[in-house]
Amino acid sequence: MSNLLKHDGVEKRIFLIRGQKVMLDFDLAKLYGVPTKRLNEQVKRNMERFPEDFIFQLTMEEASFSRSQFATLKRGENIKYLPYAFTEQGVAMLSSVLKSKTAIQVNIAIMRTFVRLKQIISLNKELAVKLAILERKIQNHDVDIKNIFDAIRKLTQFEEKPKNKMGFRID
Repeated sequence: MSNLLKHDGVEKRIFLIRGQKVMLDFDLAKLYGVPTKRLNEQVKRNMERFPEDFIFQLTMEEASFSRSQFATLKRGENIKYLPYAFTEQGVAMLSSVLKSKTAIQVNIAIMRTFVRLKQIISLNKELAVKLAILERKIQNHDVDIKNIFDAIRKLTQFEEKPKNKMGFRID
């Protein structure tokens, strides 16, 4: 159980589906140490705690597309029940439905992982902004350096001008 709770174990079970970071019912059941069927029963008994932005059921297309990613079924087996996806708020709400000590420890580990992922994403956004600013500065410097080189070339080019004849000219 402790191996599953390491940040790595939890992070590998967080997926991006429909633009949201979610955990699937069978992964949560495994972490909580209960059968998936029992976890879903508890959720269905308390559906008023799980609005649409906390939980949604995958479509057949989503489930079959991601089947290899989740590695839940062997080749040739069919999906019997479409899995449920729990958003971060849905996972937090599970703690009010599942009240064992294990459930509390697992929930704390999952919440810490979600927070850590948010921090990593935030840090990446800050780095991307700083990189864009730096790129703009460098582009401006490139133009300035090119102008300097052009000016130096003009100064160093020796053009032979036709010499004016000395003396008086009679037109």
